[in-house]
Amino acid sequence: MSKTRIGNEIEHGKYLAGLDNGNFWYWTSPAGQERLKRRRQVFAAQLTAGMNVLELGCGSGDFTKSLAETKTRVTAVDISPDLIASARKKVPDANVTFKVENAYELNYADHTFDAVIGNSILHHLEMDQAFKEIYRVLKPGKGICFIEPNMLNPLQIIELSTLYTRKIFRHSPDETAIVRWKMKKMLEAHGFENVRVAPFDFLHPNTPKCLIPLVRKLGFIAEKTPLLREISGSLLITANKE
Repeated sequence: MSKTRIGNEIEHGKYLAGLDNGNFWYWTSPAGQERLKRRRQVFAAQLTAGMNVLELGCGSGDFTKSLAETKTRVTAVDISPDLIASARKKVPDANVTFKVENAYELNYADHTFDAVIGNSILHHLEMDQAFKEIYRVLKPGKGICFIEPNMLNPLQIIELSTLYTRKIFRHSPDETAIVRWKMKKMLEAHGFENVRVAPFDFLHPNTPKCLIPLVRKLGFIAEKTPLLREISGSLLITANKE
């Protein structure tokens, strides 16, 4: 990752940390809360008590608390000192350690973690570099789980299309989104197996509360419908180290 890109992400973290808590990732609306709950459940399902877990790009700790509740040992890292400071205040659990870390030079020995997990972090990174480190610190036979924005989603295309729309939707200068077949190919090239990159989540955070049950139900159907599933809002990424 270039020094410019790292600097951009650190500055973006400072900006986000100065906003109203939770609002910058759209978790505070009724639909946002539903999306947050589902993602937490997905991550928790990957874990069992006693595991040594790395949360990559923990931000202000919106998912760290739920990881801690699984009775795992959580190491939560982010490039932003400002977001790490916010996360420490939000999650004081004894089984969580927060650290400022560069995803390309993680200060952990080979084969340290039983799982590497992250929400909306890979699309901020130069992924080839990140996967080398993720693979290195992951124990053989253990897995990763990430949820990332889908590049083929029409709203993502609009949001990332210009500097103006990036600013409106609070995107950092370098972030992108994920194309699922390219992601699968990249993970396999780095030695991961059982790679699955699945369409995930059609519930927009601005969905009116009265429509959430209907949109959620239709979304579950859409996630399994050929062609339609390709424009999902996010992608669920899982894989194992050989």
